[in-house]
Amino acid sequence: MSVEAPEKDLEIKKAGGEELSPALVAAPAQRVAESGTWEQVRALARYMTHTEVHTYAFSVAAQVILSLFPFIVLLLTISQKVFHSPAMTNMVGQMMTYFLPSNQDFVMRNMRVLANSHAGTRVFSLVMLFITVTGVFLPLEVALNSVWGVKKNRSYLHNQVVSIGLAAGVAILAMGSIALSAGQREVMAKVFFGHTDNFLYNLVTQGFLRVAALAASIGLFFLIYWALPNRKVPARAVLPTAIVVGVMWEAAKYIYIFALPYLDFRAVYGPFEVSVGLMMWAFISGLLLLGGAYVSATRQALREARADDAEREAS
Repeated sequence: MSVEAPEKDLEIKKAGGEELSPALVAAPAQRVAESGTWEQVRALARYMTHTEVHTYAFSVAAQVILSLFPFIVLLLTISQKVFHSPAMTNMVGQMMTYFLPSNQDFVMRNMRVLANSHAGTRVFSLVMLFITVTGVFLPLEVALNSVWGVKKNRSYLHNQVVSIGLAAGVAILAMGSIALSAGQREVMAKVFFGHTDNFLYNLVTQGFLRVAALAASIGLFFLIYWALPNRKVPARAVLPTAIVVGVMWEAAKYIYIFALPYLDFRAVYGPFEVSVGLMMWAFISGLLLLGGAYVSATRQALREARADDAEREAS
């Protein structure tokens, strides 16, 4: 059903305690037609060209790089000191090969050195993780609030609590995937009577690891979409988007890996190519995340607008 309304006088709809327009977008607001997908694609393209979207994505990318390495040290420390599991420790490295687009061996070799150093280094990494993770979620909250039409952001302390909670949720997702993958390998080793150096074993274990990594990615996007905006967001409004963005993120990673030799960061940045490559990938990931948030918000606004129209017609 199309909504016929002048561009300057769009009807405001109620959605979860917030006033939302059928044309819900970040400022400056533009109308999204209800009929057809092409109009929504065009609106998404306009949104992705907004300067604030790129500003948020770059800000998130910088903070992700600062928090990534302490996060890996945390995963290694938990695997070694809490679970005392060499299998889980090795699985952290293998899991990172699916999340990092390049230089995985270089990154994990240095992270293992940090994780095996004295306790003071691990404590400092944890402190840095708490500091930098808020820098990841703070601009994301502002961006998602803008997309969902929320004008009031959380207070600084409230944002700190939410950021730490989300970081804990991400750590639980990661450790769950690592534990499941490590356990699955042990089970498969028994099934194959210890003969693990064969094609079928590698196919099954690597396939399971890819599925676990993809599930963790989808869970990460869902947590951000659902918990970070400063309003109640229906899970059904963001779960399909989280699944689609998770799959697109995985596909984009392989495209980025294919393009890396042609980008040739080493020729420009020399020994800093690792940081630059990770930064660019984090920026692309930020754009995908914000694009997905925009789609889920606009579709939910239109869904609630249709429900209000149907209720009004019925009455």
